Amino acid sequence: MATTKKRSECPISCSLDVWGDKWSLLIIRDLMILKQCTYGDFLKSDEKIATNILAARLLMLEENGIISKSNHPDSKAKVLYKLTLKGIDLLPLMIEINLWADKYSILPADRKSILEEIKKDKEGFIKNAKSELKKVI
Repeated sequence: MATTKKRSECPISCSLDVWGDKWSLLIIRDLMILKQCTYGDFLKSDEKIATNILAARLLMLEENGIISKSNHPDSKAKVLYKLTLKGIDLLPLMIEINLWADKYSILPADRKSILEEIKKDKEGFIKNAKSELKKVI
């Protein structure tokens, strides 16, 4: 497994080198919500990622052990991307980003209702969500 070159020994800097750009976090988001995705699924996201950026981010996330790819059961022309255990361990971070956004941004009602549920029992939500994500890998 290849790793990204470190700019410093700072844990935050080292982590951001792997998953800290906008597109990588959105790919991770999609995999957490959908549990598995094809290249085409990522292209359909509202953010409209460019194909060259998507290909580069998928490769980097795979090389760093955040995602894995496997053959699609229905099509030899497609690949399924999934989070690895290392990727699933980013769930608490993703929840905290959402909670921060809830505090400082105007979010749609459906997102706010989910976040209210998370706030009631964050640890329980994380435990259950991780368990569900692990069923896919």
